[in-house]
Amino acid sequence: MSESVWDYPRPPRAEPSARRVRVVFAGVLIADTSSSIRVLETSHPPVFYIPLTDVEPGALEPSPGRGSFCEWKGAAHYLDVLAAGRRAERAAWGYADPSPAFASLRGTVAFYPSLMDECTVDGEPVQAQPGDFYGGWITSEIVGPFKGGPGTHGW
Repeated sequence: MSESVWDYPRPPRAEPSARRVRVVFAGVLIADTSSSIRVLETSHPPVFYIPLTDVEPGALEPSPGRGSFCEWKGAAHYLDVLAAGRRAERAAWGYADPSPAFASLRGTVAFYPSLMDECTVDGEPVQAQPGDFYGGWITSEIVGPFKGGPGTHGW
């Protein structure tokens, strides 16, 4: 069964997901959960937010610099991902105080799959959403076209 990102809502929706989500960096499994929150937004592949309790202790460190602001979710902060002596700067983000509609994201973190060694959903390696700002996870059932690549900024 396929899902078109053009059927996703705007404003976006957050929904619980029992799919197994794993993140590997520097050859180390740093996150593993079956209790993620999946955010769906028109023209974007899903973003999986993983409970901090399912992230390896010491794998995240606050990133220096400014955060960003989402008109729907609120103020985001960025995190560096650390493992095996390596660091991926601003490779993850979260919302310490999300808007009421996205309160379920409090205590979770999302990862840019393009900056990790591997991200999987139910064992399937994901492809990163095009562009350097978006963090969507593309799996075989997700159908585009996707916002983020050249020429899509105005969508």
